[in-house]
Amino acid sequence: MSGDPIQAPAYSTREVDALRLPAGTRERDIVAIEEPLEIRIGGEPVAVTMRTPGHDEELALGFCVTEGLEPRSARVPDDLAANTIEVNARGFEPERLRRHFYTSSSCGVCGKGALEAVEVAAPRVESRLEVAEDVVASLPARLLDAQRTFAATGGLHATGLFTAAGDAVCVREDVGRHNAMDKVIGWAFTEGTLPLGGHVLCVSGRLSFELVQKAAVAGCPVLVAVGAPSSLAVELAGDRGVTLCGWVRDGRVTVYTESWRIV
Repeated sequence: MSGDPIQAPAYSTREVDALRLPAGTRERDIVAIEEPLEIRIGGEPVAVTMRTPGHDEELALGFCVTEGLEPRSARVPDDLAANTIEVNARGFEPERLRRHFYTSSSCGVCGKGALEAVEVAAPRVESRLEVAEDVVASLPARLLDAQRTFAATGGLHATGLFTAAGDAVCVREDVGRHNAMDKVIGWAFTEGTLPLGGHVLCVSGRLSFELVQKAAVAGCPVLVAVGAPSSLAVELAGDRGVTLCGWVRDGRVTVYTESWRIV
């Protein structure tokens, strides 16, 4: 991106050479870093995700929370392996994890199976939280204001955790939209604020099944996005009692499920 450089965390960006057309000038450009993170439990690799470095412990914890793995803590492993986080999780069963991932990977084939899999890990959200329409409409702009790395690179997704009054509690960025959500949920786990019955989650892109699943497991009653939801995202939100707000831009809000929470 051109213009004055915007301060972003050093661990999240890198300079590269770029040719700008039609001017034909060669300049240094700032891009978001993307690197793999291996998540281990009991020394055994359970997942590898492509992520933007930073808040790696939160990412690993959030991933484990939303996959039903009951984490206790996360840290750099004893062998100091790069791009690796070791998670301490109670009752970890590798075979159970493999079965769960198989079910999750089938969601595009069988929506009913995917909904049933989430139902096991996420009780229906019963929070009576209500949020003002104008607060919901303001959340994407508030989220954007906190996206320092996106402002510098234009290449990251973000998730923000907000109060019902619209105050930002935690904002995280990542090249993966699901990673940004996991980082926020991991932060909430470390702060002891799960479930998120009194909060609102806002994401910078579209609403996928996976994002609704993570919000439901975290017990968050309202999920807001700049973009559109998928059909299965709407179905899952309705099934789990999550208020889903999409196309939130220019003062407009489209509510797909549990609309009584938006007042």
